[in-house]
Amino acid sequence: MSTNVPQHNPNDQEIDLTQISKKIRCFFQGINTLIFNCIRFFVKNAVVVAILLIVGFGLGLFLDKTQKTYDHRIIATPNFGSTDYLYSKIDLIQSKIREGDTVFLKEVVGIKKPKEIMKIEVKPISDVYKFIENKPENFELIKLMAEAGDINKILEDNLTSKNYSLHTITFKTNRTTNDSETVQPILNYLNQTEYYEKVQKETVRNIQIKMNQNDTIISQIDGVLNGFSNMVNGTQKSDKLVYYNENTQLNDVIKTKEMLINDQGNYRVTLVGLNKIIKDNSATLNIENRKSINGKLKLVLPILFLFSFIFIHLFSKYYKSQMKKHN
Repeated sequence: MSTNVPQHNPNDQEIDLTQISKKIRCFFQGINTLIFNCIRFFVKNAVVVAILLIVGFGLGLFLDKTQKTYDHRIIATPNFGSTDYLYSKIDLIQSKIREGDTVFLKEVVGIKKPKEIMKIEVKPISDVYKFIENKPENFELIKLMAEAGDINKILEDNLTSKNYSLHTITFKTNRTTNDSETVQPILNYLNQTEYYEKVQKETVRNIQIKMNQNDTIISQIDGVLNGFSNMVNGTQKSDKLVYYNENTQLNDVIKTKEMLINDQGNYRVTLVGLNKIIKDNSATLNIENRKSINGKLKLVLPILFLFSFIFIHLFSKYYKSQMKKHN
């Protein structure tokens, strides 16, 4: 039985190393040639490159100063279960902006300069703590939904997020604006709804009835406490010993009064926010938008012009070389 052992030829290894070294030299020579051609191109076209950079910078500077975009935010609370109504109305306004229906925006919505408004949208402000505050059923719902998926996705889902109390109405304009030109017309338009106006009146009326009843009960409790206090003071003045039955539940009466006083305070705060169907809590206007290329055109345009020139030059060179081969 014989075994063949492969024999390695030292000359083959030397040839492989020689070829590798040649390829490495060719690679670096290619890079060197490319760098030289780039330098040669810019030197040869120095005047054109300089003009493109200057023109691009000047045009970009002019556009940055004249073509600005401004963001405006309104933090609002949709009352009486009007969240879906708010979103549908904002979607309607956005569709009219997209269609360029300035007649609708000016005459129906009331925006004084409809051509300047570019976009409008509404998004919820995620506040899960407010969502479950004093609402055990909401807390249980979040727990149940969290077992079936990612909690972050659930909190951002439309079904959940639309139940948050605060929402942000954001719109963009290509000019600065003020409260009377855009904010108030939009809010007035959102608050023009016959159905929710009736719900608002009944809700406010029910709260006022509860407050009146609470005031009556508090007065009655005060009468009971005053009578008890007078009885105690009269007993202290006399020399007779009087025993009081523990079933008077005086402590429960005091706790009831404290609870009613807290309810009255909460009702007063609630009524402050119920004067509108879509209650505007705050508005921030004229925030210059610096995202994307906004405000950066003085840097973007020179680079764009330069790369366009290089592309045209390479395309022209490629086209001429192909035409020579074709001919």
